[in-house]
Amino acid sequence: MEQFDHPLARRSVIRGLGVGIAAGVSGPMPARAATAVPPESGEIWSNEYWTRKGDIPLWMYRKRIGASKPGEPARPVIFFVHGSSVTSRVFDLNVPGKGEYSVMNEFARYGFDCWTMDHENYGKSGRTSGNSDIASGVEDLKAAVKVVAQETGREKFHFLGESSGALRAGAYAMVAPERIDRLVFAAFTYKGEGSPTLTKRAEQLDYYRSHNMRKRDRDMIRSIATRDKPGTSDVAAIEALADVEMQFGDQIPTGTYLDMTANLPVVHPDKVLAPVLLVRGEYDGIATVADLEDFYNQLPNGDRQFVILPGTAHSVTLAINRQLFWHVTRAFLTMPTPIAT
Repeated sequence: MEQFDHPLARRSVIRGLGVGIAAGVSGPMPARAATAVPPESGEIWSNEYWTRKGDIPLWMYRKRIGASKPGEPARPVIFFVHGSSVTSRVFDLNVPGKGEYSVMNEFARYGFDCWTMDHENYGKSGRTSGNSDIASGVEDLKAAVKVVAQETGREKFHFLGESSGALRAGAYAMVAPERIDRLVFAAFTYKGEGSPTLTKRAEQLDYYRSHNMRKRDRDMIRSIATRDKPGTSDVAAIEALADVEMQFGDQIPTGTYLDMTANLPVVHPDKVLAPVLLVRGEYDGIATVADLEDFYNQLPNGDRQFVILPGTAHSVTLAINRQLFWHVTRAFLTMPTPIAT
C-alpha cells in the first residue's frame, strides 16, 4: 500500500474497517455523561516518586491540578509510556513561544491525574547492563503501578504509549488486564510488514543483537520528526526536546529496536482485553494502515477505535497538529458508559 507517496483520503482509509472506528477528528466530542471527567482549573501541581524493580531504582513523575487531599474523590489516572529514543520528558515539554506542548499539563487540565516514568537505562532511572527491551518495560510498569495505586487509591488506570511505549503498554496489558481501564496506542506497530522505518532499522540488526546500547545524539532526535514528512513538527519543539534529552547523554538502549526488527509481534491483539484507541499519523512510516487494520480487526473488545490524524507523522505528541491527538484521546477516555451491551 503506497500511502506515503499517495496519501489516501481519510474516508477511503477508514472504509470497511468495521464498527467502532472514528473516521475523522473534526466532529463534536461525545456527549458528556455523569461519569465524564470535568475540566479542572487552578495551578498544576507536580511531584517526583521512586519505585524499585529489584535493585534498580526507577524514576516516576506526576502532574495534576492541585495536590491531592485526604477524602477527595480519586481522579481518573492516565499513565504515559515513552518510546525507544526519548525519555518521559517528551510528555512534559516546554517550548517557549510555541504554545502548550506538555500533554501532561493538558490532560491535567482535563481533570486527569497524570503519571509517567523513565524506564530502566533512561533518564533519571537506574543504569544496568541490560538492553531495556519490551519485556523489561513490562516489569518497569509492574513496579510503577504499585506506587500509582498507593498514591491515588485507584486500581485501574488508562495507559497511553507512543511508538515502542505503545508496545510496552500493550505487553503490560496482556499480563495485567485487571490494571487496565482504557488503552491509547499512538504510533503503534503490529507485525511491521511493509514498514519503511523498520526495514531501514533492520539493516543494523546484527549490531542490536551484539550491543545493549546505541548512539542517540541530537541529529538522531531531530530525525524522529523529519524521517517521514518534514514540516509536520516544529523545529523549535524538536530542538527543545534535544536540549532536555542530551542532559542524559548520547547513549540509549537497543532492546526495543531489537524487538521491533526481529521479534514482532510482541503484542497479540486477542490478548488485549481492554478498550483500545489506535492513533496513526497520516505519514507515519513505522506501520502501514494494513498492519494496523490487521491488529484492530482481531481485538476482542467491541469498544475500539482507529483514527488517522491528517498532516501528522510518527510523533503525534510533538506534531504541529498535536491538538488533534489531544482531542481524539480525550474523547476516547471520556466515552460515556454504554447502556446496551
